[in-house]
Amino acid sequence: MGPKDKVFVVSLGCAKNLVDSEHMLGLLHSKGFEQTANIEDAAIAVVNTCGFIQGAVEETIDTILEVVNHKKKGGLKKLLVTGCFVQRYGYKLQKEIPEVDGWLGTGEVHRIADILEDENQGESTPFLVGSPKYLADHLVPRVQTTPFYTAYLRIAEGCSHGCSFCTIPSLRGPFRSRDPDSLIMEAQRLISRGVKELNLIAQDTTMYGQDLESDSCLEDLLERLAALKGVAWIRLLYCHPNGVSDRLLELIDSEEVICPYLDLPMQHVNQEILRAMGRGPGREGPWELVERIRSKKRKIGLRTTFIVGFPGETEKSFQELCEFVRLVQFDHLGAFVFSKEDGTSAARLGSCVDQAEAQRRLDELMNIQREVSKKINQGIVGDTIPVLIEGKSPETELLLKGRSATMAPDVDSQVLINKGEGVAGEIFPVLITEAHAYDLIGKIV
Repeated sequence: MGPKDKVFVVSLGCAKNLVDSEHMLGLLHSKGFEQTANIEDAAIAVVNTCGFIQGAVEETIDTILEVVNHKKKGGLKKLLVTGCFVQRYGYKLQKEIPEVDGWLGTGEVHRIADILEDENQGESTPFLVGSPKYLADHLVPRVQTTPFYTAYLRIAEGCSHGCSFCTIPSLRGPFRSRDPDSLIMEAQRLISRGVKELNLIAQDTTMYGQDLESDSCLEDLLERLAALKGVAWIRLLYCHPNGVSDRLLELIDSEEVICPYLDLPMQHVNQEILRAMGRGPGREGPWELVERIRSKKRKIGLRTTFIVGFPGETEKSFQELCEFVRLVQFDHLGAFVFSKEDGTSAARLGSCVDQAEAQRRLDELMNIQREVSKKINQGIVGDTIPVLIEGKSPETELLLKGRSATMAPDVDSQVLINKGEGVAGEIFPVLITEAHAYDLIGKIV
């Protein structure tokens, strides 16, 4: 491989996977490989995969086969497949997809440049899938692929929760926190490059520091991050409902730069279902948690996710969930039909809900949320709120788009701006003039 070969990277799945892709690009760049956004110009393609649930697996296979097809036409010299899907199924697929020139599991992504530079592989295709223990720090090169003003700061890797429906612990290894000083150095570097918004991610951000010998916790880290000059917004994603401390809520209440926003994947509210999910009971019920969050002076926007059709979910327990969604009025809500995943204990539970019925429940829940969201948004009409401008809307050149402090990138709604001049990456006051089920419309004032 020459030093100037161009690399095309496809990143599938979650933001945590995107950080892996950014590190791979950084490592490749440090060895002289160039990045290209167009597969037609590339000599090497890397597909960084998701293997979390069946839908993600299908998307991954389709993507790999698409790139294989491109390679067969002579467009590529090499194709590497990395990430969660490889960790989960790679050994089965090696023989089925011989066009792949290298397989790297989640704990081996840092070896990508070495594999591409190794000309002595002979006939064997490298297959590196071990127990995931690797943890990237601030010294590992990283090429930011998100817009210049926003970045993900991955504070930990892996998961040590035993949720019965989830494959993550086997795909990503046990929970391991990064060193707090390393995180501060990485945050400072991102801010110096123009990042205004730091989005903190891990499989469970509230668990941060519990595995470290030093006396570190999420709240200490947040205090240090909030003191950094130049950061405008710090956002918390992936918080376990059982990990929301009073001190965390007080910090959100008192620190202007910490977004009044919590992403709490609750998964369900019925106590029997939560127990079967391996997620309960906590020290407080879902309703008590919401009341504690809402008791703060600052209005904290709430995002959650729920699973419908979990084994044992009756119509009564589903209606309990619906009533909870009506009462709580979540700002953002995602929901999924239960996916029976091999290797999880939930896959062995009986009393499965029929697929068509589970889909009906999903539609009903999302219709309820649609009305909730519309009502919340209508309540904002007439208010002026700070909005981070993201540039022109993909729908039309005539509109700008942006997000408020209670909207996370990629997963939440947006603010469309039809009047006024704004600069991408800057925060402007926007008067909200119209509200739809998910998006707001306003003008810069």
